[in-house]
This record gives sequence, structure tokens and C-alpha cells, in this order.
Amino acid sequence: MLRKVILALLIATTFGFGAASAQDDPIKIGLLTDQSGALTIYGIEQENGFTLGLLYATGIDPTEYPSLRDALAAVRIAGRPVELLVRDNGSVPDTAASQARELIEQEGVEILVGAPSSGVMTGIQQIALDYDVLVFATPAASPAITGANFNVNTFRICRNTFQDFLAYAPYAQSVGATNFVILAVDNDFGRASAAAAGVLAGAGITFLGDPIYAPLETTDFTPYIQRVLSSGADAVLPIWAGDGSVTLFQQLDELGVGDQMTIVAAFNSNDIVALSDPSTIGNVSWIVYHYSFPQNPINDWLVEKHRAIYNDVPDLFTECAFATAQAIVRALEETDGDTLPEALIPVLEGMVFEGPKGTYAIRPSDHQALVPMYVAQLTNLDDPDQNFYILLAEVSAFEIIPPCLLPANLQERCALDADFLASVNP
Repeated sequence: MLRKVILALLIATTFGFGAASAQDDPIKIGLLTDQSGALTIYGIEQENGFTLGLLYATGIDPTEYPSLRDALAAVRIAGRPVELLVRDNGSVPDTAASQARELIEQEGVEILVGAPSSGVMTGIQQIALDYDVLVFATPAASPAITGANFNVNTFRICRNTFQDFLAYAPYAQSVGATNFVILAVDNDFGRASAAAAGVLAGAGITFLGDPIYAPLETTDFTPYIQRVLSSGADAVLPIWAGDGSVTLFQQLDELGVGDQMTIVAAFNSNDIVALSDPSTIGNVSWIVYHYSFPQNPINDWLVEKHRAIYNDVPDLFTECAFATAQAIVRALEETDGDTLPEALIPVLEGMVFEGPKGTYAIRPSDHQALVPMYVAQLTNLDDPDQNFYILLAEVSAFEIIPPCLLPANLQERCALDADFLASVNP
């Protein structure tokens, strides 16, 4: 209701009553990102991917326009132009919350997209509900976003970390270690992901002791690594994100952790992987996306246009931001441009579409997308095209279905998934 009042006042103030039809008004999308904080590398991927996803989904080839700005100006969804308003929150939750309110109250934003930080996202979720707008989590991966913190205005087309660990489970014992200790970032992403790693127990992995948590701003990991070394484990599972990953893995190497135990970690963005210690070559792990893995026309388009516009290949989270834009465009086309949650939610729940990784299916219960994942082996660190891997397995979205972890008052929604799964994966 608050959102409807705000939009009515904005239209009246800006245009005068009756001066502009709804068809002439732009659909305003607020992109909450990180251009200056610890997750800047993911923010770049997010913005690039979402921009190209908007263009692809609306039939715009950016290489046919003088500039990316001109291409975006040509975008129409259900006949309405689109205005993308980007805000840098530096992965600071309070900053992001203020920006979200400002975008809705002052700019008339109708849909929020963001952010790299899971901590940012959990704060924005309530704001979206209060103002009656939809929010899409991209690429924040904490399971809590579509679990304990879920509300019906939240959607996530990206994976959560349960899907990471479920994809890796069949390979978990291939490292020759079964007693793991977790070293994780002390924030919502780290804690929820450490809990999600518990699914590896089904693959014969034992976790020794509680996870070891370190603050996001840590630059000297020595005391935390010493606790890892004294844990009695024969493998460490680091759960970290952003530029701090480089420092963490450098110090794991400097302190000889790899000589005493196995290091099991997700493959990261290309620029981070390129800075890895050469001893990691040969490692097997899970990865959200690498541009060389999917073999389909949509990914081919993404890679070609990304090279042309950004002079680089798509990276770890470019894909899911792209797919998020696809889902938004498709839903808005079906609602004839109506951005209200009451119109969009029924369209998005159960939506199945083809994107860069193949088939994406949005689960009705918690609005978590089911998506394919990959298991790969690192073969080099210096390929000029950042082709660092061989693909070992593409894991179907329906082989790694995360648990429905809605809060008690919404648990009945989990029953919505049975018929949906039977229809999309007979």
C-alpha cells in the first residue's frame, strides 16, 4: 500500500494528473551493487550481467548502437521504456537500506535488484516488503535469504550455497580426507553457508568442532589459521568471498597449511583464481559458472556481447545477474508492464525458462531458483582467455535441490513444490 501511495504522488507531482499515460512512464529498476567495497569484483559482474540480460531479453543487440547507453535507451518492456538506476553501497547494509528507501520514495523505483552482499540483502528484504516492491537477490548466496529471512516479495534466480555443496558432495571424498574444519567469514553469508556445508555429512564427511569465524575486514589470518592447524582435521573448507579471498589463500600458503592438510574451496572469479598459488593446480571443486562450460545459444550470445562491450569474458556471477534480468523481463511482459507484486508473484512462482546455464526453474515455495552447477578441475593459472579448467561434470538443477527452510509460520508453503517438481522434472 505504501508503494502505491508513493507512486501516485510521484506521478501527480512530476507529470500532473492525466499528463502522461502509464505506457509512457519508464519502468524503474534499482540496482544495488558494490563498486567500492570488499565485493567490488562481484558488483562489476552483477552490473554487467544484468545490463546484458536486459538487452538480450528485449531483443536489443548492443553492438548495433553507438554506445551501451544508447542501447539501454532503446529497451522496451511491454511497450514501456526502462530506466536502470545504479547505487553503490560498498557492501554496507545501512548504506544500502538508505539507498533502497531513496530509490523507492524519491525516484519511483518499482523493482529492486541486489546485491553481492548477503548482509545487505537481508536488510533490503524487509524494506521491499514494507514498500510493496519485489526484490531479486543477485548474487548474494546465503541460504537465509530464501530461508529464515524469506518474505513473499523476495526472489532469487541465482543459486544458494546449499546447491554448491550438493554439487560437490559426490566428489568430497576424492580429496583423500574426511575430517573437515570450516574457516568462514563472520557474517550472514559465512554462517548460513557453514550450516549448509552440513549436507556433506551425507557424503561421509565429518566436521571437527564448530566453524572458525573471522571478520570480513581481517587482513592477518594467522590466529584463525593456527586454530585450523590445531583442529585435528585433515582438510579445511574456507568459506570466503571477494578480494579478501586472495589474502586468505596467500596466508594459508605462507603458513604451510597445504603441506599439513587438504584445502577444499570453491573456484572463484577469474581474476582471483589467477592469483592463486600454483600448488592449487590439479584441485577439483565446484564452481557457479565459467563462460566456457555451457554450450547453448544464450551463453554464446552472452560471451560474444560481453567481449565486444567490456573487452573481457563473463565471470562468476555475470550469468545469474543476466538470468535475473531475463526473469524480470519475461514476468513484466506477461503482466503487460504491471510491476505490482500482486501481479508479478503469480507469474514468477513456478516460472521455467532457458538462460546461460540451461534450464532455470523458480520454486513456488521460497522463490529459490533451481539451476545447474559445475564441478571442474583447475589446470592452469595463466591462460590468456582465462580458460583455467577442464569440466568434470555439469550437475542438473534437479539433482541438487536445496531444502525448503522457510520459517515456522511459512512452512506450509514448502508443500507447494511437490506438483511443481513433478511437472518440470517428471
